[in-house]
Amino acid sequence: QVQLVESGGGLVQAGGSLRLSCAASGRTFVGYGMGWFRQAPGKEREFVAAISWSGATTLYIDSVKGRFTISRDNAKNTVYLQMNSLKPEDTAVYYCAADIRGRALLTDALYDYWGQGTQVTVSS
Repeated sequence: QVQLVESGGGLVQAGGSLRLSCAASGRTFVGYGMGWFRQAPGKEREFVAAISWSGATTLYIDSVKGRFTISRDNAKNTVYLQMNSLKPEDTAVYYCAADIRGRALLTDALYDYWGQGTQVTVSS
C-alpha cells in the first residue's frame, strides 16, 4: 500500500508563489510516475502536471506552462509542484497521484494511488 500526503497549500495573493509537496511511503517511490491534479468548486478534476519515474519526462496543462514546475527528489520520496505567478483561477484542491509503472500520465483514471489533497486559494 502506498500513502501520499500533500502539504504546502494555503492562501496567497495573485502573483505570489507556493510550493506543494507530496511525500510518499514505500521503498519503491523511485519507480513511480507522479502527477498533480486539481479540482475547483463545481468543476471536474483536471490534470496539472506529471513527471516520470526518472524525471526525464514532464507534462503540463497549457494554462500552467511557464508558471508551474514539477520536480522530484527520490532520496526524500517526495514530488514537488512549484507554483509561481499564481492567478485566482488556480484556486482549487490539489491532489498528487502515483502510477506504479513509472509513467507521466495525463489521465487520472490510470493512476493507482491518490493523496487527500491540499487547498490552494489565490486572492485577487
